[in-house]
Amino acid sequence: MQRWRGLEDIPQDWGRSVVTIGSYDGVHRGHQLIIRHAVDRARELGVPAVVVTFDPHPSEVVRPGSHPPLLAPHHRRAELMAELGVDAVLILPFTTEFSKLSPADFVVKVLVDKLHAKAVVEGPNFRFGHRAAGNVEFLAEQGKTYDFEVEVVDLYVTGRAGGGEPFSSTLTRRLVAEGDVAGAAEILGRPHRVEGVVVRGAQRGRELGFPTANVETLPHTAIPADGVYAGWLHAQGEAMPAAISVGTNPQFDGTERTVEAYAIDRVGLDLYGLHVAVDFLSFVRGQAKFDTLEALLEQMAADVERCRRLVAEAGKPA
Repeated sequence: MQRWRGLEDIPQDWGRSVVTIGSYDGVHRGHQLIIRHAVDRARELGVPAVVVTFDPHPSEVVRPGSHPPLLAPHHRRAELMAELGVDAVLILPFTTEFSKLSPADFVVKVLVDKLHAKAVVEGPNFRFGHRAAGNVEFLAEQGKTYDFEVEVVDLYVTGRAGGGEPFSSTLTRRLVAEGDVAGAAEILGRPHRVEGVVVRGAQRGRELGFPTANVETLPHTAIPADGVYAGWLHAQGEAMPAAISVGTNPQFDGTERTVEAYAIDRVGLDLYGLHVAVDFLSFVRGQAKFDTLEALLEQMAADVERCRRLVAEAGKPA
């Protein structure tokens, strides 16, 4: 799959394509419906399927300080889109100047002049251009002028997550923030993932017999509520069952919020400096402070045993 950053990265000889545009944070099951439809339509027309997305999140430019917690960094979104059959991802730098493009100028500059859209696939509430003035009806009118089709796909899937609310990135972020990682996984179609580089912490886990990988998470990452979780630690191409701790470590009067993963039954791992991923499978318990160190160690052993069981029941990740 080709990855372009900015319009200037698009090959000069790029032909017609089927395009879908959106932030697509998390590439959740609703997003997947739209992207799969775009890929299927591209195959029917014999042209590539292109996803157009933005960096940073548009809200950060339009309303500074409002950047939402991200469910997946751009490289992870690209991986997920490639699995769906997307041929190219275009990441447009979202600047103040770009935010002022009118819907009509956006259509010409991006869809017509650069991507030569043959069809555009969107959800019913798609908005674009300055002050989000453009919608799918306007896009369809522009398609008549510039010779591209517009197809609208209902992306609203529902399930048990969020009490039956339509699946969305907003709902997923809320569930992650509440620690409902099982609900988030239902929406995403896979466990919620946090990535980053393993850095040296206080090394208390090592001293207590449970050495953890202290993950320095990427900026704006959506991190689950403080507590203990069962999941997977992905490092060096291997998925390892893990007990994961999120929080400030109140037992030792910590103040900095961290994500630490203990690879269950693994001895002698040296992951310092490596980029790793942590998948959150199940919530085990909330963050707590214990009366004695012995009580903490007893609880940690019980947590690890429960995490081992939960991961085994879930089976190997795809």
